[in-house]
Amino acid sequence: MIRLRPDCLAFKTADGESIPCSAEQVVVELIGDAAQWLDKEVITNASEAVLHYFRMEKKQETVSVAEFVEALEQVLKGLGFQVKAASGSNPSASTAATASTSNSPARSRVVETDLRLLADASGGGDELFFFPMLRRELQRRLDGSPLVLSFRGLRQCVKQILRAKRWNPACQELNDRIVEYLRTCLTNEKSGAGCSLVVR
Repeated sequence: MIRLRPDCLAFKTADGESIPCSAEQVVVELIGDAAQWLDKEVITNASEAVLHYFRMEKKQETVSVAEFVEALEQVLKGLGFQVKAASGSNPSASTAATASTSNSPARSRVVETDLRLLADASGGGDELFFFPMLRRELQRRLDGSPLVLSFRGLRQCVKQILRAKRWNPACQELNDRIVEYLRTCLTNEKSGAGCSLVVR
């Protein structure tokens, strides 16, 4: 057997073939359009974590796409992102990884919301008004059936709501609550099925 490069895994295809691919490249392809909303460092960290898990902890050099996707989604969730792998993703010999999203033009949109503006609109960042406003904004943004819902400015939004000059434990707690709230809201919305959530 040919020894794989340290940054590669062999991916099992549906027909039983094993194709060596760079884990980072597969991460980008599997998450489809959501990749443009994650910075390179996030993608690198996610791919390294999944690679380490399979190669070092499970002592595997060959994995199925389904196994890889499941581990990838868990790692990205741990980093604060709710990203679903693009449907029909499967590595191919010619491109090392190909994602077939088969989306209609209406679903190819990425919708972005600035959390700092929501904090402003909620009366200077009062939590009592911020969370209901955040839910309404998420529902409004889902009307167009976007492929990716992106919320940016989280760190500044948190500091604005808490009127904090420096990041502290209370900031981290609110940060985590906002991310979890968005995940829960998206999960509870029927129109959110198949939509990826990126919070940064």
